[in-house]
Amino acid sequence: MKLEKIKVACPQCGHVQLEPRDGYSTVCKKCQKHFRLGEVLHPQTGHTEKHHDTQQVTCFQCDTLLEVALGAESTMCKRCSAHIDLRNYDINQAVSKNFRTYGSFVVGEKGYVFNTEAEVGDAVIRGKFIGKLHAHRTLTLYAPQEFKGTFKAGMLIVPAGSKLHWTKPLEVQSVEIAGELVANVHIPGTVFLRSTGHLFGDVEAANLIMEPGAVLVGNAKIGTATSPAESKPATPDSPEVAPANPLELKLDAGAPAPRKKPARAGKRL
Repeated sequence: MKLEKIKVACPQCGHVQLEPRDGYSTVCKKCQKHFRLGEVLHPQTGHTEKHHDTQQVTCFQCDTLLEVALGAESTMCKRCSAHIDLRNYDINQAVSKNFRTYGSFVVGEKGYVFNTEAEVGDAVIRGKFIGKLHAHRTLTLYAPQEFKGTFKAGMLIVPAGSKLHWTKPLEVQSVEIAGELVANVHIPGTVFLRSTGHLFGDVEAANLIMEPGAVLVGNAKIGTATSPAESKPATPDSPEVAPANPLELKLDAGAPAPRKKPARAGKRL
């Protein structure tokens, strides 16, 4: 009794050959690749691919925009082949080295990072930091025990209960203040004052959002895009930074001051 044979095509090279209908697997006579007959005769339909959450990062070397999985610890630039660290760092001891990662960089209350240049995704500083810090996304300063050096960030966050007195120009795109900030804020983005926030200094930004209860003491120019490098340091002794009335809000839209009309001389009798 002859076995009934059917024509099947190799999934690798497409070669058509006769195989038993009840067969389980075979080998292609052309490319010698092994394949299962059931997968060729009855291909699965409706197969759904797994989609993983991704994030976008920029190569430190060539600024190429890359899309990587959220759980990845590192990746390689598809353009310049540079290695990119994606790990998170939690510092709770004394450390003196450079950091370069798109993950988070947290300095705890017992942490002490010194003589460093750190380029990170998000930064949270509670302890001591001495060096240069660049946070591509957010920088949160929880009233650090000591912060010396320079920083720049996408967004500066001053949490409730924290106080920051910064005399240097703020190199950030936007700020969110729930605590107290003494500084002149000249930035291209948005100044967001929470209900518990206090800002002592002049403001020049594209947008200003103030929740009920927030306090701003200083002059404000809203609707302008200012480069962070043009920001001038604020001093607590300046009358524009700390006037007598802490609830006073001076808005300077750049309009010229009104001219006083000269007094008319009286008619001589």
